[in-house]
Amino acid sequence: MEQATQVFAAVSLLVIGLSHCLQPKAWVMWFQGLAAQGTTGAFKEGFIILPFGAFIVGFHNVWHGPAMVLTLIGWAQVVKALLRFCAPNVALKVMGRVSIARAWQFQVAGVFALALSGFLFWLRFAPE
Repeated sequence: MEQATQVFAAVSLLVIGLSHCLQPKAWVMWFQGLAAQGTTGAFKEGFIILPFGAFIVGFHNVWHGPAMVLTLIGWAQVVKALLRFCAPNVALKVMGRVSIARAWQFQVAGVFALALSGFLFWLRFAPE
């Protein structure tokens, strides 16, 4: 199950990473739309983030070697979702900084997601 979780996360990060790199302005509009909804928007983001993190936490409990990176990503997503639900004003403050002028930051995040995706594919398919 751990290897399947690695592929799940690698594919997810590949798609999101490519989208961030190719459509940064669309991501700006998405987050501005969420911010405009107030607490409801923060909750919506939490409902998107939590399943990804919880799935990783539930099926990839690895605390040694390079594979631990994915476990840490999973826990980070769970904590991020927890903040969206328990401290939505913090999320709204972050969302409030999103602007077209800073759309390039989504591309930076996209490159990071693509790097993580590549790492997870390597982790899963590298010869042992």
